[in-house]
This record gives sequence, C-alpha cells and structure tokens, in this order.
Amino acid sequence: MTEEKLGAFGERKAANYLRLHGYRIVETNFRCRQGEIDIIARKRGFIVFAEVKLRKNSDFGQAREFVTCAKQRRVTIAAQLWLQKNETELQPRFDVIEVYAPDGVNTKKVTINHIENAF
Repeated sequence: MTEEKLGAFGERKAANYLRLHGYRIVETNFRCRQGEIDIIARKRGFIVFAEVKLRKNSDFGQAREFVTCAKQRRVTIAAQLWLQKNETELQPRFDVIEVYAPDGVNTKKVTINHIENAF
C-alpha cells in the first residue's frame, strides 16, 4: 500500500466524519507552493482548515504530535492564500483530525479524534 493511497483513505474517512457532524466540505487537498490543506470545511460561523493525520496506532506517539510547528506554519500560510482568493466573513479555525486505522485501508472501523482549534 502506497503512502498516498493510505493518506487519501484517511482523508476520506475524516471528510465523512465531518459531514456526519454537520460540516459542509468546501474543498479538499488545496495546494499551493507554500503548503497544502487536507480539508476545508464550514460549520456555523467557522471556516475550518483541517490537517488529517493517519496512523495505525499510537505506539510512537499520538497522530496530532506529527503536526509539527513547521507544518502548522505551512498550513497557516496556505490558509491565508486561500482566504485571499475566497472572501468569507467566517472565522478561520485550524483543526487536527486523527485517524487510527490498525489494518490500513482494510480497517473496518477506524477511530477518529477531532481536535478543534488545535493551533
């Protein structure tokens, strides 16, 4: 299984989770030279820029721990560029969505932990 397919699997699971919890997905995989945003969604008064981290387990640390300061900077810069192109009065928020899939894409029931306002 390639890392890209596994990452896409995690992002699909995270997007489905957000939809089930009342979020509307605005865009996925927004890319620019400065960085990437996995999921952009909206709910109530927020435009949410979500970083998805998939892990098989937390043996080597929780998934959120892999959202480094450098990654946070890249996501923040990408969000600023997105906001320049897509005017909104919604309040920006940065979330992390941890997806745990012990059997990779063959996992029947993943565990998801949504951390609002993570950074």
